[in-house]
Amino acid sequence: MKRDVLGQCPICSGKIEVTEFKCGSCASTIRGSFKLCKFCQLPKEQIEFAEIFIKNRGNIKEIERELGISYPTVKGKLDSLIESLGYKNQAACIPNKNKDILERLDRGEISSEEAIELLKY
Repeated sequence: MKRDVLGQCPICSGKIEVTEFKCGSCASTIRGSFKLCKFCQLPKEQIEFAEIFIKNRGNIKEIERELGISYPTVKGKLDSLIESLGYKNQAACIPNKNKDILERLDRGEISSEEAIELLKY
């Protein structure tokens, strides 16, 4: 019986190291140390969410309906998936940038006009 590749150890949740591949046609075996792709290392729940996200072409309303979850929950799952794949969540950086601009304005380091211009971008 063929199974999906495990991306995480079922005992400790550590990363799995693949050390052998075998061809089903000619029975050739390749041994070594192989790195799994980013998606193979995701927990099953995140892989399923990624498949639903792709199937629905990123339409959050459709994802909400299919999974029976709210908009914030969909966004949270997406943010978690982005982070698990090793990408920086750009949306999370924007509030920090805006906060920094407002703090600079409060300290008198920039004028209100400069703050408005900076907040536009």
